[in-house]
Amino acid sequence: MMTVTLSDLRHRGGKYLDAVERGESIEVRRKGKAVALLSPLRKSNREYWKQVKPAEIDGMELSRAILEEREEGL
Repeated sequence: MMTVTLSDLRHRGGKYLDAVERGESIEVRRKGKAVALLSPLRKSNREYWKQVKPAEIDGMELSRAILEEREEGL
C-alpha cells in the first residue's frame, strides 16, 4: 500500500487517483497520522456474482449437493 502526505496529495492528486484507478490503495497521512484511505470502488454486486464460480463438493455444485441432502432427509 502506498502512503502519501496530505500536501503531496493536494499537489499531485491526479497521479494518485490514476494509481487508485489501476487498483492500488493509498493511505493519506496528516502530521504523521493516517487520516484517510483511498481505494478503488468495488464492482457492483451484480457484476461480482456474474463472475463467481459455483462452489463444488466432490465435483458437484454445492447448491445441488444441499438439495440432494434435503431430499434424502425427507
